[in-house]
Amino acid sequence: MTTDAAPAAATPTPAASAPPATATATAEAGATPLAHRAQELLQQLAGPGARLRPDQLTAIEAIAGDRSRALVVQRTGFGKSAIYFIATRLLREAGAGPTLVVSPLLALMRDQVAAAERMGVRSATINSTNVDDWLAIEHDIAAGDVDLVCISPERLNNPSFVQRVLPRLAAGLGLLVIDEAHCISDWGHDFRPDYRRIRDTIANLSPGTPVLATTATANARVCADVAEQLGTGVTVLRGTLERESLALGVSTQPSLAHRLAWLAQRVPQMPGTGIVYCLTVAQTAQVAAFLASQGIDAVAYSSDTDPDERTRLEAAFKANEVKALVATSALGMGVDKPDVAFVFHLGAPPSPIAYYQQVGRAGRSLDHAEAWLLPGSEDRAIWDWFASVGMPSEVLTSRVLDELEQHRGGEPRTVVELERAVDLRRGRLETLLKILDVDGAVRREAKGWVRTDQPWRYDTERVQRIAAARASEAEAMVAYAVADRCLMERLRASLDDPGAEPCGRCQVCTGAPDPVQTDPAVVRAAVEFLRRVDVVVEPRKQWARGLDEPRGNIKAEARADTGRALSRVDDSGWWPAVERALATGEPDDELVDGIAATLKRWDWVARPRWVTWVPSTRHEALLAATAARLGELGKLPVHQPLQRAFDAPPQSATGNSAHRLRNVWGAFTVDPSELPPPEQLAGAVLVLDDALDSGWTMTVVAAALRAAGAGAVLPFVLARR
Repeated sequence: MTTDAAPAAATPTPAASAPPATATATAEAGATPLAHRAQELLQQLAGPGARLRPDQLTAIEAIAGDRSRALVVQRTGFGKSAIYFIATRLLREAGAGPTLVVSPLLALMRDQVAAAERMGVRSATINSTNVDDWLAIEHDIAAGDVDLVCISPERLNNPSFVQRVLPRLAAGLGLLVIDEAHCISDWGHDFRPDYRRIRDTIANLSPGTPVLATTATANARVCADVAEQLGTGVTVLRGTLERESLALGVSTQPSLAHRLAWLAQRVPQMPGTGIVYCLTVAQTAQVAAFLASQGIDAVAYSSDTDPDERTRLEAAFKANEVKALVATSALGMGVDKPDVAFVFHLGAPPSPIAYYQQVGRAGRSLDHAEAWLLPGSEDRAIWDWFASVGMPSEVLTSRVLDELEQHRGGEPRTVVELERAVDLRRGRLETLLKILDVDGAVRREAKGWVRTDQPWRYDTERVQRIAAARASEAEAMVAYAVADRCLMERLRASLDDPGAEPCGRCQVCTGAPDPVQTDPAVVRAAVEFLRRVDVVVEPRKQWARGLDEPRGNIKAEARADTGRALSRVDDSGWWPAVERALATGEPDDELVDGIAATLKRWDWVARPRWVTWVPSTRHEALLAATAARLGELGKLPVHQPLQRAFDAPPQSATGNSAHRLRNVWGAFTVDPSELPPPEQLAGAVLVLDDALDSGWTMTVVAAALRAAGAGAVLPFVLARR
């Protein structure tokens, strides 16, 4: 079995460093000038010891020699990028046009451009972060001074790019590369609607234009789907998914605090640097801060990270200046670092396929690397939330189309106007519009969206099949966490690897114990850390767009101030005390002490002069009792002027922001007879609530209190969802 090369610079592992004799003979003694030239180019890229793998050469010969189409499904570290770097040089030397690479990850684009430049492939990237460079890049493309262009799939739906740049590229394209090709398929674990536009791009290519699709994570169904979309005569090259250097394990811990302690103890024990994956953005900041508090050099990386800061963190991580990068899937396959020594997951991804992709970052050039999963009780709820951004129901989809149909011939409808008409969250609505756009049912224009003349039918059977596939993947991930079968074998089987067999290295195969026995002192430190974390509640400053009333900015004199939450749902800090109080309806001393400690740290604009609470249909007694305890503790009067005008459905029953605001607008009134005296009323008021979801309830309550003469409104909620 070959091992991955470890090039000095951070490049996609291009080839085997010690290939079997058949590979060397194919590349060196083998027969064609193209093979010899490909081997020379590989050595320019990766050094004199590198040798082409047989499947690398087969793919290069298919696209650069036969000008045909190929699908390469190979594990991370195989050297898929090297295939199209070399093919680009060969095609350009033969007089062909430039290569267009469609890649979903900006970080990966940067690495690819740098790697391609090192072997003489003049490269550029067009993406949302370098708009100012587009004209210069377009000029270089027109002048023939660019060999390879990387774009994101979203560029294929950018009017400026589609109208100005793409026609020039497509007309003389030498090679089209679709990276992370599983994104094309509805069945892929990371399907992206914009990737479906690639089908049209392929259909519009000049005859004889070669196409290469690459991925490390595709089961048999996804492979068949992608190959079909590539057209006829596709060479499919699929290799083993075994990772000889990777040892897998599962550690089931009773709480978040225990999982944090596990990480704090294990990360320093590991040689080299690695990645800690989290399921949410909030978790990355929380985990990185706790590890840092334990003396570990850990930094957070997520979609919220500023693009310039992302670039800096990627460079620092690749230079081994950061022990652990704590990341969401936004990191994905984006940082090309062959010596990642560990990948730990705080929470499980929603499918074994996604998990295999992420653990595949480890051990590409190392003899040994570890990947441990620390599943959490909240994982399934997070999976369900992310799954909800999939295809909306037929009823909601029909409402979107009906709304566009009713305005056919008039002004295009904006996303905001569609949100007002249809109760879909912004992300779900935009995903649906992309799908309908790709299918030709709607069209995006400069001012919004319009309905086309193309008939469209909701494919209920297909949607149900995909939903069933997602549910099956989730259950497979649950089964993986049970750890009753070789972990690598289970992952490989999930991707339909026919050679899946026990690896002999994982926790199950070796019977080795968990390498960490969590130290109670570290667990206590994690609990105390979580209890000291200030969960800030930022006030809303604009009314939800799309409503006739209220609308526009929320005036400063009607707005809540910055608030606090005692806990996040399911954390190991104050949440157990909150959960106990929600169940009993009584605030015990531990809960009150926690609230008092949080209030003491609060740098509020003004100390509260009185206390009230939001009327609750479920936890009225708890809120009233908590307000009384706080009033006694802080020597503050307690008043309850807030009354419910009507019982609104739970906010969780609604989808987007406009409908959530509409759900509570007018739901609360102020009884003047229950207000405190004017001198107290004009002071700041502490307003309690049980939980915060969208924030609209507190926003509406604050506006009502301010209109009644209250001073600063200080929101305080027991738990933030």
